[in-house]
Order: sequence, then structure tokens, then C-alpha cells
Amino acid sequence: MRGLDTTGPLVLDARWASGEGVYVMEERQTNGYGVRLKRLLFAWHAPSWYGSEIEKKEAFGRTMILLPPLLAVEYLSLPKPVRMLNLGWTPDGQRLKDTADWLWDALQNGWFVPDGVRWTPERPAWRPDAPASEPEAAGRLHELQKRWDEAGQPGAMDDWLTTAVNSVIETDSAVSSAWHSTLSGIGSAVLLGGAADEEDWLVAAGIRKDLFPFRTALQLTEPDENHGWRLRPAIQHRDGGVWIPLKDLGAGGYMLISGEEQLPEEWLPLLEERLDRERRKWQTTAPELIDSEDGSLRSELSDNEAYTFLESTSLKLLQAGCPVLLPSWWETVRSRKFRLKAKMKSSVGSAEQPMFGLNELVQFDWKLAVGNLDLSEAEFLKLAEDNRRLMRIGGEWVHLEPADVDRIKKWMKQVGKRKGLTLRDVLEMHLRGTSPLTDGDEDDGISLAAEVELNNHLSKWLEQLQQTNGVPNVDIPQSFHGELRPYQHQGVSWLAFLRRFGLGAILADDMGLGKTVQFTAYLLYVKQMFEAGTGRGGPSLLVCPTSVIGNWEKELERFAPDLKVMLHYGPKRDKGAAFEAAANGADLVITSYSLVPLDEEELGRVDWNVLCLDEAQNIKNVNTKQSASIRRLDAYHRIAMTGTPMENRLTELWSIFDFISPGYLGRLGEFRQHVIAPIERTRDAEAIAGLQRWTRPFMLRRVKSDPMIVDSLPDKNEAKMFVSLTAEQGALYENIVSDLLDNLDKEGPMRRRGRILSALTKLKQLCDHPQLFLNDGVTGSEWDSERSNKTARLLEMVEEIAAEGERCLIFTQFVDMGMMLKRLLEERTGLPVPYLHGGVPKAQRDAMIERFKDPSEPGCAFVLSLKAGGTGLNLTAANHVFHFDRWWNPAVENQATDRAFRIGQTKKVQVHKFVTLGTLEERIDQMIDRKQTLNDQIVSQSEQWVTEMSTDELRELFALRKDRFGR
Repeated sequence: MRGLDTTGPLVLDARWASGEGVYVMEERQTNGYGVRLKRLLFAWHAPSWYGSEIEKKEAFGRTMILLPPLLAVEYLSLPKPVRMLNLGWTPDGQRLKDTADWLWDALQNGWFVPDGVRWTPERPAWRPDAPASEPEAAGRLHELQKRWDEAGQPGAMDDWLTTAVNSVIETDSAVSSAWHSTLSGIGSAVLLGGAADEEDWLVAAGIRKDLFPFRTALQLTEPDENHGWRLRPAIQHRDGGVWIPLKDLGAGGYMLISGEEQLPEEWLPLLEERLDRERRKWQTTAPELIDSEDGSLRSELSDNEAYTFLESTSLKLLQAGCPVLLPSWWETVRSRKFRLKAKMKSSVGSAEQPMFGLNELVQFDWKLAVGNLDLSEAEFLKLAEDNRRLMRIGGEWVHLEPADVDRIKKWMKQVGKRKGLTLRDVLEMHLRGTSPLTDGDEDDGISLAAEVELNNHLSKWLEQLQQTNGVPNVDIPQSFHGELRPYQHQGVSWLAFLRRFGLGAILADDMGLGKTVQFTAYLLYVKQMFEAGTGRGGPSLLVCPTSVIGNWEKELERFAPDLKVMLHYGPKRDKGAAFEAAANGADLVITSYSLVPLDEEELGRVDWNVLCLDEAQNIKNVNTKQSASIRRLDAYHRIAMTGTPMENRLTELWSIFDFISPGYLGRLGEFRQHVIAPIERTRDAEAIAGLQRWTRPFMLRRVKSDPMIVDSLPDKNEAKMFVSLTAEQGALYENIVSDLLDNLDKEGPMRRRGRILSALTKLKQLCDHPQLFLNDGVTGSEWDSERSNKTARLLEMVEEIAAEGERCLIFTQFVDMGMMLKRLLEERTGLPVPYLHGGVPKAQRDAMIERFKDPSEPGCAFVLSLKAGGTGLNLTAANHVFHFDRWWNPAVENQATDRAFRIGQTKKVQVHKFVTLGTLEERIDQMIDRKQTLNDQIVSQSEQWVTEMSTDELRELFALRKDRFGR
């Protein structure tokens, strides 16, 4: 090294500081080496990153460098300074270096043992112990200890060793695991008795050999006809065998309790020494067990003293290294909890006593059970009055916890007040295992483990609910125009089955499995039963998002044209008595979520037959005015339909259940305390399983991957999503049509065609979103999804797809619409949404396609322009395809669909085609479907055919049907 003086040694001094480590410094602090000391000493020392992790500190009145204890052992035993550096040491420094040499060998060879004198559970202590087989090491150790004594630091070497060993335990995972395994088998407090117990620890750890021919223990035996709880020493041959009990005579020694037992002769000289040592340990750990007069072990304990010994004292003794023998039944008894056992007396659920609702009171015989023992209420109260923790009843030991006794007493009091339990309570106990009963404030629920024996009727009923295929199929009315798949028929039957018993239902099938068609068939079944004189009649109410009102109207027209459907929507909707009269003349009234709180008075005047919520996640927030208004409506049967019964929080599931069956999941405070808290805090598997059992009977959830579903679905399923215009869109639509048709006949042929195509584009833009037509740009603040039912519905559906972990393609013709959908979808889902259009460079295009296809990358939607993404792409990662605005060319749309529906696709593909009701979108869609006026060849020539229509034909095509919006 440049400038390094190698003619004389660099003399180092070293000092030991307890709790810190070894301080090192030059003998004389000079400017020559002091500044660069770390770099010189640790130039080749990789463990300290060549000195960068070594601290400089003020100590002993000088600036020194500090080596942690373990690092000091390693470094001082084998320094790695800069090459050619001549090191020397002061006498103190040499003593520390020689000590480090010995300690390094000790750590490598295990030449150390626990130090019982200095041991604490918080800081295990160690001392050097050179074995007799290593005389040289023993000699070096003796010499070092003498040098430390002469330096006035006796015990410093032991302190250094202790700190180094504990550092190894803390930093080396393998050593740490072995150490804690040893402690768990021996007891971390075993050395608290001092040096006398060190030998026992070394024997237990396998370091020393046990020279005693027997082992000892403290034994507690249960009462018999002649004695209470007895405490006594016991001995056993070290190779195993029977434990032999002894009587402690104090200063007089020990004697055999049984005259038939004989001890081996070689044990006798060792017996008193060994047991006296054990007694001293018992006295140190549990002094209450020793008689204060003669110092002997107490021979008998009271019931409560025996319980304390079993519950806590025995654990302290084991922790201190004192073996304990307890009755064999204790571990089983201490883990037992009282359980409620209830047997129903009534015949609820039978033809003679059909249940109706969850508030039906159920009478039953009940007992309290612990282990195999059943106690009546009177027997339990008598035991509780005795205030005993342990008792023997009918040959079986019972352990009573005061908290359990108090909880059971409160349970009995509340059951007595309620004069029985409701069907809801019984179902919760049977399905979930416990049921909190409340009386007053929400937080005073008393929860007990429960075993409920249902009667035959309810057992069969519950089995059918839990195994939906056990529900008998109902006959689908002939007035249903369509054919149900098997799982859809099962869903209709399930709804009818729950209706029969007055119980609400959540139909939670995956999107695309036909919740709409199942509810439609169910309504027809309800109407048929009423007409046959075996069911209840009256109008039903369907509440849904505004964006799907039009779709419901079209689906009902298609599948149930005989149903009288009334739309309650728009500024001209009926009010007061007019509404009541109109509603009572209908089979089904359809309204929106936003109108329920506004028209709650009108809606509340009707006694609804069925109240159904579509997209029921709209009431997930129980505190909103909308949610409260809906809950206040009366209905004979309540149904919720949603593909996402819980989006983020368990309170959302509670909210929907509280709509279909108020009170079934308890009050919200109870649900938070007894269900949400354990699940969200610790992900308690038992709590999650209990909630699943509790909710499953009233929630039918089928997904597309279910074996029974997947075989009944076509590979590609096309469906139309009908949406209505908002009032704003309707007004703008009429203005565009009026502007087009005025004076159109006076235009020349070329100009006429241009105006028609321009109007056609404007109308298509308007149906997508009014701001697309108004040309506000993709950054415009007015791009509110609620201004377009089509946009709002797309966002809802994609959100549901994202919740299911699936992916979709969205095709649109307009660049600004694509940009806005990208922004709105990313805001709604929190996931990246790529947008591929003609202006995207090839490299960027390829990158976004690869990311979308990679299942490890986050994503749910891919927006594409029909021209840029309609051909040449393989996007089988998606199993949903949306045609947001229609090309009116089946061949082009099918080509786009084939981006997902092609070789390599392993899922069923669902195609969603949006159609705006009352507009030219609906008219042209009907023309294509019926193949009237146009055929595939004509349509495939793009939109030029529209320009050749007469003015009257255009008026018919473009005219807005006002009954399709703004009602």
C-alpha cells in the first residue's frame, strides 16, 4: 500500500467491554494509522464487508473501533489485515487475542456448558468446559482464566463466551431450531434452581450421562373411598417400568406406601440424596406444596388446590425441569366445553305444522352435555351452586370454568325470556355450531356450542337445501316460451321450494348462466299456482339498475309474453291511487333502484307477492337511504339476484341476507363481533366454514366451471343486452332525426347520401354516450357513465367479470369511446386496461397483447377498435366478448368474436351484443334477425344501403319509439 511503513509493527491494544464486545486501537493514537485503521485491519475480511460494518466509538478515553463479541472471536483468532502489515499487540491486547483463539476452538468443538449460577430465562449463560480428553485445551483454559483474574476481570472470559454463543443462537437458523427444540423438551427455566440443577440439565440435554439408576417425579392421584387428592414422590427405573409411590417423611426420609413393593438394594444409598434435591426444586418452584412445619411434601390437597395444581402449578414445575405425573384423564377433561344439546319437540315442517318464516317458535327438550355426560338444567344449576372446579359425576370427571358457568346461566335466562327458540336460532346452531342469543344491546350476545337434533321433517328439508339436486323439480308452465337447461330448471324449483316455506333466496349464479330466465319461469310458475287455486296471487315487484330495465322488458316479451308487465319509470310514471290501481292490475312491476326512495309511499301501498332485486349488490351498503327504503317494502317472498354477493366486505353479504330474510344473520353488531372479527383478524378457518354452512341453504351459487354446468353450455353463447336511452339522449336523438329529415328531399343525390351517413354516425355515437356525439374529448369532465345506460351497464358487467377472475374483449368503432372506456374501466376495477386501435405502433401492439395473454399479469378487459382488432389476433385469454356498438355486419362481428372463440380456447365463450331500445339500433337488429328486406349479401356491403332508402323509409327507420325510454 502506498505510504505504508512496514519497518516497524503496528502495535494494537484491545479491551473487553461487557455487553458490547472488544474495543481495538493503536497503542499510541497517531495521525499516521488512526484514520485508516479500519481499512488496514479489515482489508481482506469479507464477513465485515471489509470493515464497512465496523463501528468507531469513543471508549476508555480514546477513539477505538468496536468488534461485536462473536465477530471479535472470529477476527482476533485469525486476523485479515492488509498484506505486508506487521501487527503487534500490547499485553492486554495479546490476552484478548489468545482468549479469542481458545473461544474459536470452543465454539467449533462444543467446549462449553450451561452456567447454572448465572442462568436466567431471558439470558442463558454459558461457561467454558474443556473435556478430560483434551488436556492441552484444559491447560490453555486454566492459564487464560488466571491471566483474566490477574488483570482484575474475573469471569470476563465466561461473559465473552456467553455473548458469543447467544449470538450464534440468534443468527444461525439451524442452531436456533436445535436450541429451542432442546428447551421445549427440558424446560427453559430448568437452571433457575442454581448450580445444583446444572447436572440435571446436562443429563436431560444428553450432554452428560445419567448415573442414577432411577428417575423421579411428583405424582398427583385422584380421590378414592379413603383419601382425597394425594400428592407424593414417585420413582421409576431409568429404563422404564412401573412408577413406585413414596411417602415423604421430611427429615425422617422416605418410605414405601405399599408394603408389597421392594426397592433394589443399589437404589437405597442414593434415594435420600436424590429426593432431597428434588424437594428443594419443588420448594423453589411451588413453596405452597411444602409443609412449613417439618419441610415435608404435603400429602393431601383440597379440590380447589388440586385444580390449581393441575391447571397451573404442574406447568411451572415442568418448566423448572421437575417431571410431573397427572391423572390420565386430565388433558381430555380440561379441553372439554359444555355443549347445548337440543331435541325438537314440535313437528315444524310437517304437513300438520308447516313452517312459515324464520321467526317460527320451536319447542324442544334440551340438556347440557360435557363429554359423555348429559345434565338437565336443574342438575347443572346444582353443580354451579357448589362453586367447584372439579367434580366426579357418574364415574366421569367434569371440569367447570367460572366463565362457562356464567355464560350458560345467561343463556338459560335469555331462552326463558323468549319462551323458546326461533327456527332461525335452531338453524344457526345446527349449521354453524353456535348461536349468540342477545337481550338488549347488540354486544351482549351469549354464544354456546350447540348440537341440535332436528325432527325428521326439518332434517329432510335441510338436506334438500344443502344438496340442491334433492329439491323436487316443479313443472314449468307451458306459457314459458323457451327451454330451460337442467341447472336452470333446478334453480326455478329451488326458488319455489323456499317460497313454500316462506324463506328468502339469493340466486347468485355466474354471469351468463341465466338468472333472468330462471326468475321469469318462476314468476310464471307462481301465476300458474294461483290460477290453480293452490298459491297466492297479486303483483310482483322487480327492482333493477336503470341500465337493464330495457333488457328485462325484452326478455319478458320473449320468454313470457302472457305476463302483464308494467314499467314504473320516467317523469310521467303513475302516482298515488293511479299507481296502486295500475300495479294491482299487473303481474310484474319493474322499477329502478334510484326511484324506490323517491316513490316509497306509492310502492308501500301495494302488498307485493314477490319482491326481487336484480344486481342486488346495489344494496350492499345497509346505511343508504335507497337500501333502507327497499327493506321497508312488504312482500310475501323476497329474492335477490347477483353474480357478486360479496365484492369486498362481509358486511355486504350480511346486507343482502338481511333483505331476503331479516334477522337470519343476526343484527349487524352481532355479526361483526361473532363472524367478521374472527375471519378478518385471523382468517379463522373454522369461522369461515361455519359461515359457509350457515349461508349455503339460502344462496344458490353455480359457476360456469361446475361439472354439471359446463356440459350443458354451448361452446359459444350469444346474448343481446338491451338498454334504453336516458332522457338527455332521447332529446338529442329527436333533434338529430328532425334536422336530417327536414328538407332532405330537396337535396341532390350526393349531398343527400352524405347527410344520411353523417346522421347515422351521430346517432350511433349518441347511443354510446352523449359526450361522444357532443365531441367533448376523452378528458372531458362530463363523461359521467350514468348519462348513458349502455356505458353504465358495460361497467357493471365488466366489474362482475373481474370479480370472477375472468377476462373480456370490448369492441367499439369510435376512438374517443375506446379511450373513455379504458379510463372508466381502470377507475372502476383498479386494473390496467389496454386499448388497441389503428394508431398503436406494432411493437406496442405486440407488447399489450402478450401482457393480456399472460395469466400472471393483472388485467380483466381489453378494448379494441373493430378494424384494428377484428382480424389476425389470438386472444383466447378472454372468454367474454362485448360488441359495444354494432357494425350491422354479422360477418365482421363474427370475425371479431373469433379473436376469443378459436382454437386454443378452453372456456365457454359468451358474446354480449348491446342494442339501444327504441332507436335505429333496435330496428336494424330486428331486420337482420328476421332477414326481411335485407339479406346477408346486402348487409355485408357496409352501411351504404341506408342511403338508398326513401325519406318515408328513413323516417320509419330513424324515428324514436318514445315508449322505450324516459317513462
